[in-house]
Amino acid sequence: MSDKYNALINKKKMAFRDGLRHAKQMKFCYAFLAPFAILFITFTVLPILNSVYYSFTNFNILEKPDFIGIRNYINLFLQDEVNTIAIKNTFLMALIIGPVGYILAFVVAWLINELPKWLRAVFVLFFYAPSISAGAIGIFTILFRDDAQGWANAILLRTGIISTPLSFFTNPQIGLKVIIPICLWMSMGAGFLSFVAGLKGIEQSQYEAGYIDGIQNRWQELWYITLPNMKPMLLFGAVMSITSAFSVGDVPRMLAGYPSTDYYARTVLTHLFDYGYQRYEMGYASAIATLLFLVMLLCNKVIQSMLSRVGQ
Repeated sequence: MSDKYNALINKKKMAFRDGLRHAKQMKFCYAFLAPFAILFITFTVLPILNSVYYSFTNFNILEKPDFIGIRNYINLFLQDEVNTIAIKNTFLMALIIGPVGYILAFVVAWLINELPKWLRAVFVLFFYAPSISAGAIGIFTILFRDDAQGWANAILLRTGIISTPLSFFTNPQIGLKVIIPICLWMSMGAGFLSFVAGLKGIEQSQYEAGYIDGIQNRWQELWYITLPNMKPMLLFGAVMSITSAFSVGDVPRMLAGYPSTDYYARTVLTHLFDYGYQRYEMGYASAIATLLFLVMLLCNKVIQSMLSRVGQ
């Protein structure tokens, strides 16, 4: 037993020495990485750890945090009825904006890849512009105004489809049916752009070699050549898709109002905004943020596991 213990200790000592030797050899690399590492730890890792700690406290910013254990989490799931609505809406939006938006962005990028350069640029602008333009919200507000002056209502009234103007953003029955497609369109930008760039970066010689080796159609070409070459872009697009899917909050809040009618457009992020920036209940808001972070982390791991099988 002692021989095995000594061998294990010696093995660990050798691994430690090898690590130190490698660190000395790569010291300039670590020096260049240090600024990013410091900023990442300061503005990402430490805030996450602080949020986890405050989620177990009663903290209103002005007074010293009071440790209350898991009471915030119990209240979140058992007593907060609005949180139930927020979770339901968030997962509904995430299910559509995440997988559907991710697949749609890739399919559109794949379909327009062979188009002329100028036409491809038009499609890229059409899908990417809403994600970076704050004016898109103003356009949608004008388009779906609740009176006859709104473009959508004006067209529907003129064609006789409706007799009275629809309340697109104040009516819970139709509000999400309008907001979700808008959020879907506005969330596609970054992932769509990475897919377009990734498709243009694949060398044509790989497709020619694939057809020589026995590839017979475009679907086999997609599975055995295109997707394996695009794994980094697919992973980046997946991360952006997950982030945009679970961080939906600003668009529903600006379109449906705050709070929305009967909380129909309430999301987890909007709930977090309410308790963190309106009520200053930072302990409760930290509990919401911690759960949202864990769900996003779990979804990211699942997506990575699925993408690792592409092309196998």
